[in-house]
Amino acid sequence: MKRLRQIVTKAVIAKGKKRTEQEELLKPPNTPTNILGCWVINHQYQAKKVGNFVDVSGKFDVNVWYAYNNHSKTAVYTETIAYRDRIKLHYRDDEVGDSNDVHARVIQQPNCIEAVIAPCGEKIKVLVEREFLVEVVGETKVCIHVHPLDFEEEWSFGDESTSSSSSSSSSSSSSSEKHIIESSSFD
Repeated sequence: MKRLRQIVTKAVIAKGKKRTEQEELLKPPNTPTNILGCWVINHQYQAKKVGNFVDVSGKFDVNVWYAYNNHSKTAVYTETIAYRDRIKLHYRDDEVGDSNDVHARVIQQPNCIEAVIAPCGEKIKVLVEREFLVEVVGETKVCIHVHPLDFEEEWSFGDESTSSSSSSSSSSSSSSEKHIIESSSFD
């Protein structure tokens, strides 16, 4: 135990991932007769750790291009959709203190999978997908093995030719302790 040391460092201590499909009913000002296109833009979000979860809340704009008036006119209808995803965290070690940083990364930006006219005929049903990966960075401990002071790696020296001028070299060793870290992983 005398040769083990603990280093306190910041590392990823928990992760979570979630894919969501969200269905929305949009009511444009005109009764749609055909859907010509749908796209999602202006995605904004923020993440906050709450217990063993990360809450990701955000919003995006859904734009639907549709035909109306018996396919004689077209229009684009835009609506802002708000959402909140709760992502469960999976810890590698025991949960550590509350001074944790949350990093959320979008794996799949909100994207329209399907846009159809609802059975009532006056609304548009839009299916939007999105996916997030969240990581919690916090303090953790890493154990290292320390070798004794007299440890020195092998050096290989080649033959040197002697010359008429002699040089003297001196080496001084410091009294500071030398630590060599063995790599190890923890799961």
